[in-house]
Amino acid sequence: MTGAATEALGAVQRGESLLYATLLQLTVIVLAGRFAGIAAHRIGQSVVIGEIVVGILLGPSLFGWAAPWLYDRVFGSQPREPLQLLSNFGLLLLMFEIGLEFDFRHLSVRAGRATAARIAGASLVLPFVLGYGIGYWLAPAVAPGLPRLPCALFVATAFSITALPVLGRILLELDLAQTRLGVLAISAAAINDVVGWLLLAMLTALSLSQFDITVFVLRVAAVGAFTAVAVVLVRPLLRRVIRAAAPRPGSLSPSLFAGLLAVVFIAGMITYRLGVFAMFGGFMMGVILYDETDLVRAWRDRVGAFVAVFFMPIYFTYTGLRTTIGSLDGFADWTACAALVAVATIGKLGGAYLASRSAGLRRAEAAALGFMMNTRGLMELVVLNVGLDLGVISSRLFTMLVLMAIVSTVITTPALRQCLRRAGYSPAGRLAQ
Repeated sequence: MTGAATEALGAVQRGESLLYATLLQLTVIVLAGRFAGIAAHRIGQSVVIGEIVVGILLGPSLFGWAAPWLYDRVFGSQPREPLQLLSNFGLLLLMFEIGLEFDFRHLSVRAGRATAARIAGASLVLPFVLGYGIGYWLAPAVAPGLPRLPCALFVATAFSITALPVLGRILLELDLAQTRLGVLAISAAAINDVVGWLLLAMLTALSLSQFDITVFVLRVAAVGAFTAVAVVLVRPLLRRVIRAAAPRPGSLSPSLFAGLLAVVFIAGMITYRLGVFAMFGGFMMGVILYDETDLVRAWRDRVGAFVAVFFMPIYFTYTGLRTTIGSLDGFADWTACAALVAVATIGKLGGAYLASRSAGLRRAEAAALGFMMNTRGLMELVVLNVGLDLGVISSRLFTMLVLMAIVSTVITTPALRQCLRRAGYSPAGRLAQ
């Protein structure tokens, strides 16, 4: 056998070995995510909570600690590039879907619009200020060697975000979506999310420009131009194409599906080249098509389940592989982690509660809104992964903030049920007669 043939055979064998390892990882991830989602639902939690928790547990924090030889066989001894690529690809599609399902009608409901804006503002400003303060204070201890300002800004943004998709799912499960309380919560969370994503985009551009104001302004201007082109030129063109294809619930033609994928990929490449993560391009393409109701339903029916069952657990597990709870060593680290959880919760709960009370809501209703706005989930993990990829937060601080995201999201449903009962709502969410 010639040298070239031997090299070619070796390349094929390495490719097959990588495929085998990746398939093994995906089998474990998909099955674990499904079982965890079912278990979470049975104990009264949202499905995504189970998927997030099991993703963390599949990492070195539990799986790697309890069965190191098996963990090494499944995850540790294999390159993470395939999982990283799949998780980022899945995130791009997920952000497109989140953009599609972003219902701007919640921002235009006259009843309670001022109250929703007040709640959104308070649950953004107070957590941001507190997050910046504690991030700046803790940075030298939990992120040594990293610049304090960008670190503190990312902690502040992480504190400010609300997980609109998770909150929406919780409201549906509790039958709150059509109640005044539910509409207030989802409207405030929608405003919160818009501002949160703008903050993340600006912080990403600022970090990538290495805090060069000229470069930062140019990046922001370029992203603004991209957004304007997407709304003014791309949106009308896509709407004509979509309406000509006439998608129906449960039916998305292969040609339309291929075209949408190409649009999302191109948008992702453009935002990447503009100095912002590719996921922003996917999100923007979804946002400009949010009112194409038939497309939204068709995408959800044909693609949404695959994204949820396959790609989301991969993203959570990839996050879990980067989370090492064992890295929190000693009393000081756990005290810092507890402080982050407490301050983040106080910021969201306190801001939403005070704003709700000032708008005339009863104490139990204001507390319920506070717990709803404290939901973080997937959106928080996206922010944290961006910060870790940019090198502005340390792996130790990343682990602390992941724990904060899990705690704040896990407590939402049980705490919300208690608040609803005190407010006079039935366990299902409807106002008791």
